[in-house]
Amino acid sequence: MNLHHKVAVITGGASGLGLATVKRFIQAGAKVAVLDFNEQAGVALVAEYGEQVLFVKTNVADEASVQHAIAQTMTTFGAIHICINYAGVGGAAKTLGKNGVFPLDEFNRVIQINLVGTFNVLRLAAEQMAKNELVDGERGVIINTASVAAFDGQIGQAAYSASKGGIVGMTLPIARDLAQYGIRVNTIAPGLIHTPLFDSLGEKVIESLSATVLNPQRLGHPDEIAQTAQFIVENAYMNGETIRVDGGIRMQPR
Repeated sequence: MNLHHKVAVITGGASGLGLATVKRFIQAGAKVAVLDFNEQAGVALVAEYGEQVLFVKTNVADEASVQHAIAQTMTTFGAIHICINYAGVGGAAKTLGKNGVFPLDEFNRVIQINLVGTFNVLRLAAEQMAKNELVDGERGVIINTASVAAFDGQIGQAAYSASKGGIVGMTLPIARDLAQYGIRVNTIAPGLIHTPLFDSLGEKVIESLSATVLNPQRLGHPDEIAQTAQFIVENAYMNGETIRVDGGIRMQPR
């Protein structure tokens, strides 16, 4: 699918991996609906890119909120061709630690936002994609974001790994569900990517983390994930797959 004149819905698009993808897609000629909770950053994006961007403050785990965002996108741009789900949260707690058991509310929070939120958005986006004209066998492309934690979950990552493992696990069945509509579904599993979150850790911590990457020994760049998203959109034979973009890292228990 050619990005030019296409409409992409990108959750978590106001910062980090999402922001890098928004910028890359706009440069390629797409229009983007940014679904994010960060209103200040979203408004700044609209100010920078004008009519190429729509911002809708959205809680991805809330059905009504996402329905509103999808409706706003359709009203503004008239179609949805691409849906990319970056919105998510972290969280760390041991199943059983010195402070007791993993709080169930916290486990549910991570699952609701990362896993249920991803499914909530993609199903409603797919409903609109199915209305598109079939072009070269395609009506839409969905890309979800997992993590290397889906495969190499570290100590304290039970909830996060479960949420990301769920995204990996549902990739193929959703691709099979949507194949009849000409909609492809893939997942990106990033490794250690240098988003602003890492800057607060300090240079020594970043150097230590970089040394754990096989090659190249550095943190990934957000645009390298955005570039992968563009590749998936443009390569019509990519479907039902999870791609690790991680420099060959295999996470250790700690």
